[in-house]
Amino acid sequence: MQPTISIPQHWGYPRFALDQRTQQGLILGLYYYPSGTELAEQFDEGWRYVLMPNKNSDEISYLQENQIQPLSPQELFTRITAEIDFYQQQISILNRQLTALTKGANNG
Repeated sequence: MQPTISIPQHWGYPRFALDQRTQQGLILGLYYYPSGTELAEQFDEGWRYVLMPNKNSDEISYLQENQIQPLSPQELFTRITAEIDFYQQQISILNRQLTALTKGANNG
């Protein structure tokens, strides 16, 4: 079963999705400042996004929708392809280690 998120009808729909890659990083979370609240009066109403600029860092940024730039289809393709290549190399290394381990176990 797919998880669902309900958004009140009087809120605008978020422009970006969870786990979406953007120029600023990966979207980890989002929250909304509804109109009429103190936070909305202080910081403007609307969606805020929690982004992880680098997956190898614990750095997190909090940005408004207008501060986020989506990746072009070519940029997204390039980043996903690079990530696939990285993980394929890791799988190859692990397979070699596993093969060496099983050969050592059979000879011991």
